[in-house]
Amino acid sequence: MLFNSYEFIFFFLPTIILLHHFGRKFFGFRTSIAILVVGSFFFYAWWNPPYLAVFLFSIIINFFLGRHLSKDFDNFVAKKVVLTLGVVFNLALLGYYKYTNFFLDQVTTILDISPISLNILLPIGISFYTFQQIAFLIDSYKERTDYDFISYCLFVSFFPQLIAGPIVHHKEMMPQFSNPESDTSRAEHISIGIFFFTLGLFKKVIIADNLSAFVGPVFDAADAGETITFVEAWLATFAYSMQLYFDFSGYSDMAIGLARIFGIRLPFNFNSPYKSRSIVDFWRRWHMTLSRFLRDYLYIFSLGGNRKGSVMRYRNLILTMGIGGLWHGAGWGFLIWGLLHGSYLVINHFSSFVFDKSNAVKCLMPSYLAWAITLLAIFVAWVPFRATTFEGALGIWSSMLGMNTIGLPATPLGLLGIELAADSSWMQLFSGEDIIELQDWVYRGIPFIIASTIVALYAPNTQELAKIFKEKMDVIASSSLASSRWLAIAAALIFLISLSRLNSATEFMYFQF
Repeated sequence: MLFNSYEFIFFFLPTIILLHHFGRKFFGFRTSIAILVVGSFFFYAWWNPPYLAVFLFSIIINFFLGRHLSKDFDNFVAKKVVLTLGVVFNLALLGYYKYTNFFLDQVTTILDISPISLNILLPIGISFYTFQQIAFLIDSYKERTDYDFISYCLFVSFFPQLIAGPIVHHKEMMPQFSNPESDTSRAEHISIGIFFFTLGLFKKVIIADNLSAFVGPVFDAADAGETITFVEAWLATFAYSMQLYFDFSGYSDMAIGLARIFGIRLPFNFNSPYKSRSIVDFWRRWHMTLSRFLRDYLYIFSLGGNRKGSVMRYRNLILTMGIGGLWHGAGWGFLIWGLLHGSYLVINHFSSFVFDKSNAVKCLMPSYLAWAITLLAIFVAWVPFRATTFEGALGIWSSMLGMNTIGLPATPLGLLGIELAADSSWMQLFSGEDIIELQDWVYRGIPFIIASTIVALYAPNTQELAKIFKEKMDVIASSSLASSRWLAIAAALIFLISLSRLNSATEFMYFQF
């Protein structure tokens, strides 16, 4: 069930809101928590009912392992063995469903034998709830995490963040399942939640989904071995970068808004990452909870961080980002994307070390140039992330480097009555066949890319809007109330515009991971 679907907006969400409200009113807060658990399981089962059993099995095993790890162990080695078994269990479950088919494909290719397929369907959200539960086990190993089973179920299965994050921490969530907030009214929770949900819905169905029409055809052609022109390779890469940005930003806003409707606060997961002036800054802004997990539980806890010197630090950065890339998907493109970002981080940390420590070398790069280089590096790395084949990624990259024809400008020359000789060097330069018609790029594609870029760089993000809301709630004045009314009218308008496009709505891109 998609957030951007009629059945979710007009059936599931109103039903669960009403049940949650009346359950809390007549039977108490803990009953409303149990209702959210049942609703979250129903939400998950809607996609594929048999896989609910896999989900429940994972929850039960991890809950009892966490309870066991929280106890006082006389034998430290035994405690570590339990943790290791728990992590192996989670990784084995994830590995079987997510990587078995990929592994078999590589074996059949290397041995040159007939393809072997087990037709294993990837359980939706497994990457997210696996990491979340591994973090819980590690925390239980280090400290006491004594929670009841209902709270743990909601911690793992809460439907606003179940499918694509944020990857939440038990200390952020569990206290909210025990004690209701008393400083904020239900009406304020619902109004703020609906506003953020509406904002995310608009980002997804109006911006991201419209940009997708200028991404798929170009990347599919590259994956099929067709030659992509220079202009179209760059335009499609920019379009995909903005599509992914608003798809994930939209989901993050919708998740925060949905949770807030029930009085639950999720951590922010997206903080204008395309404003970053370094790759380090980018990973503090993009998928913030995944970055936190990779840093705390993989880079520091498992690999040792920077405790063994600079060389080991750089190695650990590469390994962390490579594993982070594979977490996104079973494919060489995801690994390449992760290794690229690992290399970027190494360069970033090394240059910072040199510029900070050496009196002879000063960093003279202006901030706008640092931003441009960072954004270029990010966009270039998105190519293997989007391409389904390594050959397709190479094809896009080679076109971006100008190794093929330029394309697109030949058509306006013809419209202006300018004819070029068939054997002229200029004609050879513009002779490439473009995948998408020029008028589609001119009237829809390029304006959407420009407009989305302006929004990404200059519009207030969710965190900034949340601060505005808090200021408005703290100050009761006529001007504040008037601006709130105009904000409500604007939200209603973009909600109606978004509803008009739900017939063509698509899955969120992070649902694939």
